[in-house]
Amino acid sequence: MPDSTFVITTPIYYVNAAPHIGSAYTTMIADAIARYHRLRGQDVLMVTGTDEHGQKIQRTAEERGIPPQQHCDELSAEFVKLWQLLNIRHDRFIRTTDPRHKAIVRDFFQRLWDQGDILTGRQQGWYCVSCEEFKDEDELLEGDFCPLHPNKKVEWKDEENYFFRLSRYQEKLETLYAEHPEFIQPESRRNEVLSFVKQGLRDFSISRPSVSWGIPFPTDPSQTIYVWFDALINYLSAALDPADEPILDNTLRRYWPADVHLVGKDIVRFHAIYWPAMLMSAGLPLPKQVFGHGFLTKDGMKMGKSLGNTLDPFELTAQYGPDAVRYYFLTQIELGKDGDFSESRFIDVLNADLANDLGNLLNRTLNMLKKYRDYRIPSVRIPDDNPLKVLAQTLTPLVAEAYERLDLSSAAQKTLSLAQASNKYLDEQAPWTLHKQGKTEQVAEILYAVLESVRWVAVLLSPLVPDLSLKILQQLGFTLTDATQLRWDPDATWGQLPPEQEPQPPTPIFQRILKSELS
Repeated sequence: MPDSTFVITTPIYYVNAAPHIGSAYTTMIADAIARYHRLRGQDVLMVTGTDEHGQKIQRTAEERGIPPQQHCDELSAEFVKLWQLLNIRHDRFIRTTDPRHKAIVRDFFQRLWDQGDILTGRQQGWYCVSCEEFKDEDELLEGDFCPLHPNKKVEWKDEENYFFRLSRYQEKLETLYAEHPEFIQPESRRNEVLSFVKQGLRDFSISRPSVSWGIPFPTDPSQTIYVWFDALINYLSAALDPADEPILDNTLRRYWPADVHLVGKDIVRFHAIYWPAMLMSAGLPLPKQVFGHGFLTKDGMKMGKSLGNTLDPFELTAQYGPDAVRYYFLTQIELGKDGDFSESRFIDVLNADLANDLGNLLNRTLNMLKKYRDYRIPSVRIPDDNPLKVLAQTLTPLVAEAYERLDLSSAAQKTLSLAQASNKYLDEQAPWTLHKQGKTEQVAEILYAVLESVRWVAVLLSPLVPDLSLKILQQLGFTLTDATQLRWDPDATWGQLPPEQEPQPPTPIFQRILKSELS
């Protein structure tokens, strides 16, 4: 049995614009992983939120002609709305404008100050306001454009700032990476970080003199705490129990260190280098893993308004429901690699996996149950050598292992292989023929084995498609009202269907999507 507590975090998202499919992707992954660990009976904390300070937010609010706080309130609400639409169950939603977070930032700052790791210096360089990050000149595109925001020119900054002494932690970080290779995943991200660190770490700025929208620098009111320094500390703020006083020591009581920081590959450096060094300076435990996932494209091309190929997560989810969107993005993209959304593939995958393999299996079996067994789940004992029983018990630990290593695609593939085997088993056993021959006990055994397999599939898929799983179990006669009521023990015995229970009438759990439905 895994540890009793599990903590997973997403980045906190900038509120300069409405949430996009990229931030939805990260948060769906975190939600699915959190749901798996809840299914295992663990005490889970899933954290997401919004990053609401910095020059970018200040300028965006000015362009809209409203106060920055009003802008943050409006955009933060949009993220909450989308997470609800996608059936994302977060336990904490952090906002960096929250007074409790600000108190934790000040407490954290004081530890670094007392450690002698903050000093003054001059910051000269190219700054991308959209990234809120200084860029090395060799990173820039032709014409001084940011590589991540190719339509945004960087700005030259020459400022007196306060710096964190990152260079002091070069050796400690190299030791961390050597002794804990699992700290940065996947391997490609780890190699990128090791290559960067090997070049020698430089101290980095943690304040800005020309930005008013942020947390005032505790020792110098002419400066504001740099947005990235402020934002990273959200992970500690999130670990604070709502009833506790907002001091740093209280963040360690229950939900720190985090098990996984799930981030996009463009911000791995902040999380795998700057953040652990800051924690080392503060004398605090480090997170167990930083996982950097890839970017999303549409029809093989980078998404962008200028290309007219953006993908609105609100529209997509409203049209097809959260399970369809969740299933495609969680299973058709290998976590850690870049992934593509294709409308044609979206339809094909959902029809094949959810409508055909799973939905059709449940419907045809329930219809046979109605026809051959007076619509009552038979009370039978399935022999240990039943092929579906053997396959289910073989697959279960493999599915658990896939979830543990964050391989959601593999978890789904292995789970659905049981549904595919069940369809094949029905065809081979032909209970309709056995019924005509009067072999009622064999018919009962076949139907029970298939329906029990469907139950297993529903439970194992529930982290990915919670609503769909709930509908399946309700149709099988279980009196569940929410997928969070489920528990999964990989050592559980076969045969958990309620005997002689009358299931709900068979209705399509997932409607086929027609090609004409996508525009």
